[in-house]
Amino acid sequence: MLNLQWPWLLLLLPLPWFIRRFSSKYQRPQQAALRVPDLSLFQQSHQATTSNHSIWFLLFASLSWCLLIFASSRPQWIGDPVQLPITGRDLMLAIDLSGSMQEKDFQYKGRMIDRLTATQLVASEFIEKRVGDRIGLILFGDRAYLQAPLTFDRKTVKTFLLEAVIGLAGKQTAIGDSIGLAIKRLRQQKTESKVLILLTDGANTAGEVSPIKAAELAAEEGLKIYTIGIGADEMVVSSFFGRQKVNPSADLDEKTLKKMASLTGGQYFRAKNTEELNEIYQLLDKLEPIEKDHQHFRPTKALYPWPLGIAFLLSFIIVLANAKGRFQ
Repeated sequence: MLNLQWPWLLLLLPLPWFIRRFSSKYQRPQQAALRVPDLSLFQQSHQATTSNHSIWFLLFASLSWCLLIFASSRPQWIGDPVQLPITGRDLMLAIDLSGSMQEKDFQYKGRMIDRLTATQLVASEFIEKRVGDRIGLILFGDRAYLQAPLTFDRKTVKTFLLEAVIGLAGKQTAIGDSIGLAIKRLRQQKTESKVLILLTDGANTAGEVSPIKAAELAAEEGLKIYTIGIGADEMVVSSFFGRQKVNPSADLDEKTLKKMASLTGGQYFRAKNTEELNEIYQLLDKLEPIEKDHQHFRPTKALYPWPLGIAFLLSFIIVLANAKGRFQ
């Protein structure tokens, strides 16, 4: 159905008529600059042309004005009601963008990729499945930043995640601050299920709040934290002494991540490769939702650009015609 957001603006439609009607009373009569005994010759040669030009000018000007007022009233096309399933869960993702996330110890389709790329590939699929959840995105490095507030718009959250780059928030890791930011954003929500999924490959090296203290605050607010430690535990590298096996996840603070999850009633997961990371997100996907009544919304589409564009086109034609003397 068609709906006008500001229908009262339609009252301005007769405004040009009123201006012309009442202003004509105050116009002074002008004397002719040239007096001739008979005007029949002028009338015969110009009467038909002038009449046709005036009609076209009036038609174009009136139509342009009507379209402009119609566009100003903000016409919208309102679609049929769409049922939106609501689970009642607010889900916040906190992704580590520190410098260590550039370590290429994950394999995907036969090639080695860095940890952030692996996270983006798997987490984006997880986001797509979160129908009914409100999802937010926090990116953290030296500090924590809210990249996407809680929203049902999964496409936008996924886009923000895929656009994230290593070092965007700094080279260090502020785990505690990311939890504090999640608490702040989720505190105002009245949902019964509040979940934070925190993914990191290191230890807390920056920020003003310690991870354990932040987890204790989260437990008081009813925020459940699921922590994911990412990174391979064994990797073969070439050095001066030949090929050696090293542990690229030596800096991962699993003890703290486990305690954070335990304090809030969540779980800790370890992802050493892409398959394990995908399995973790599949497990998180099975979290029991809180059933609530379905909500409905009606999609709306703004229509004002069309009449506005046509009005501008007609106005341009009028100006161009006047410049060439067509409407004179």
